[in-house]
Amino acid sequence: MITNLNKRIAYIGCLGVVGIISTEFGVIGILPQIAEYYSINIATAGYLLSAFALLIAITGPFTVLFASRFDKKKIMLWAMGLFLISNFFSIFSPSFWILMILRILPTLLHPAFFSMAIAAAVKGTSQKDQMHLTAIIIGGIALAQVTLIPLGTFLASIYSWQVTYMLQGFIILLTILIILKFLPSLPNQKPASFRSQLSILTRPRFISGTLLNLFLITGWFCSYSYFADYLGSVKHMSEKEISLLLLLFGAMGVVSNYVAGKLLGKNMFWTTLFFIAGVFLIPFAFHYTGTSFLDVAIVTGIWGIMYGPCFLIGVGYMISAAPDAKEFANSLQTSFGNLGVSLGTSVGGFFIFQNGISITPWVGTVFGALAILVIVWRAYLDKNHLKDK
Repeated sequence: MITNLNKRIAYIGCLGVVGIISTEFGVIGILPQIAEYYSINIATAGYLLSAFALLIAITGPFTVLFASRFDKKKIMLWAMGLFLISNFFSIFSPSFWILMILRILPTLLHPAFFSMAIAAAVKGTSQKDQMHLTAIIIGGIALAQVTLIPLGTFLASIYSWQVTYMLQGFIILLTILIILKFLPSLPNQKPASFRSQLSILTRPRFISGTLLNLFLITGWFCSYSYFADYLGSVKHMSEKEISLLLLLFGAMGVVSNYVAGKLLGKNMFWTTLFFIAGVFLIPFAFHYTGTSFLDVAIVTGIWGIMYGPCFLIGVGYMISAAPDAKEFANSLQTSFGNLGVSLGTSVGGFFIFQNGISITPWVGTVFGALAILVIVWRAYLDKNHLKDK
C-alpha cells in the first residue's frame, strides 16, 4: 500500500533528479558554446559528460554500500549540497580543466541520491506499487529533458552558457530546502551486510539485466551526447531551434516514460523490445530527413519517445533480479547506466573525429543489436526462474 510518505519521498526524489540530471546532461545543449569559449574541439568538450559518467560508474557501488548504513535524508542532503557547490563555482567559468574538476565533484554521491530516494519511496509497498513509485523518481530524468535542459540551452543562446549553471543551481537549492522542511528522518534500521548485497553479482538474471542496461544506454548516448552539434552542423538548425527540439525531445520522453512504467509491469520483454527498436529506426529516419524544421521535429519527437524509458527499463530489469538488495542494485544500475553514458559519448566522439558529425545517429546500432541478444537471454533465464519457484 502506498502511503502519503511514500508519495512525498517519490516526488521530492523526482525534483532532486531533475536538478541532478540537468547538471549531468544539460551540458549537451551547450557543448558547442563551451568548445568555442575554451577553443577546443567538440570531442574534447565531450569529456565534461564522459568523465562525469565514468566517475559515477567507478565509485557508485562503493559509495552506496557505505552510504546505505546512514540516514537516507542526510545522504540526500549531502548529495544535493555537492551539486550546489559544483554549479555555483562553475558560474565563474574557470579554466576548462578546473571546470572538469567541478563537474566530477558531485559524482561522489550521485548514485547514492538515486538509491536512497528509491529505497525510501518503495519501502513497505507491493511489487506493482514499487514500479510506479520508481517511475515517478526516474521520471525526473525525462522532466529535466523537457524543462531545465532545453530552457538552459535557450537562455544560453540569448546570454551565455554560464546561465545554465545558475538555473540548475536554483533547482538544487530549492530541493535542499524542501528536503529539510518536508522529509522526516529516514534511518536505515536494518542495513544488509556487504556480503549479502554483493551476492547479487553472481546471479545470471542480474548480470543479464546489467548488460542490457549498459548496452541500451550506450547505444542511445553514442548519438544523444552530440545531439545539439548534429542538429546544428548537419540539419542546419539555429540555437533557438535546437532548444525547441530539445524541449520536444524531453516532452515525448515524459509521456513515454509514464506509459512504459505501466507497460513494463505487464510485459517487460515486449515493452523493452519495442523501445530498443528505436536505436535502429532513428538513424534511417534522420538519413531520409532533410533540413526542414518540421521534418526534423517529427523525427526528434519519435526519438524522444523511444529514448525516454531507457533508464527506467534498466531499473526494472536489475531490481527485479535483486529484490533483497534494492539499494545496491539501484547503485549498480546508476553506475552501469553512467558507464553507458561515458562509453557512448567516447565511442561517438571517436567516430565523429574519424568520420565527421554526420555519422552520429548510426554508431549506436551495434549496441542496440547487443541489447537484443541480452534481452532474449534474460527471457530464457526468467522462464527457468519461474519453473524453479
